[in-house]
Amino acid sequence: MRITAAYIRVSTYDQENGIKSQEKAVRDYIRNHGIQNVKWYHDRVSGATTERPALRTLQKDIFLGKVDTVVCWKLDRLSRSMKDGINVLTEWCDKGIHIVAVSQQIDFNGTVGRLIASVLLAVAEMERQNISENVKRGMAAAKERGVKLGKRPSLFAKDVVPLQATGMTITQIAEKLGKSRQAIYDALSRG
Repeated sequence: MRITAAYIRVSTYDQENGIKSQEKAVRDYIRNHGIQNVKWYHDRVSGATTERPALRTLQKDIFLGKVDTVVCWKLDRLSRSMKDGINVLTEWCDKGIHIVAVSQQIDFNGTVGRLIASVLLAVAEMERQNISENVKRGMAAAKERGVKLGKRPSLFAKDVVPLQATGMTITQIAEKLGKSRQAIYDALSRG
């Protein structure tokens, strides 16, 4: 029996409200459409890359023929890059995967669906570039005012210690959180 994949992504580990709101919308869609056999895939990594643990697992499950439908909250959860997003969608559609973005109320199968998807992915990429440019301008303005800028950590010991307590290794924790091993060690050193 093939499954419906429910894919959820936020950019950072500390966006728990984003995870919950996406899950609720996808869960409501699944319930309202009577879908029974569901597997959840969660990533806490930027959509600028397709190198995400849960997305890799989803891709593998699609390749193995385990998945017939992918449900996500919004198309930009799959990718914030037009090229990567179109490649993923085209590959999935060619395999006969049914793709639904619940907040956009769009089914991306067929020619029209692919056209709409390419426009939405282009907008998502433009949005990501605009955010990056705005951040750079803001940092330059702050620097001119003499403000010292540093990178604020997104991961803390409180995020890692409970996982360690379950017996997970640093490598396993890094994979689960979508972070590097060094980021895990840094979080632990911050206390």
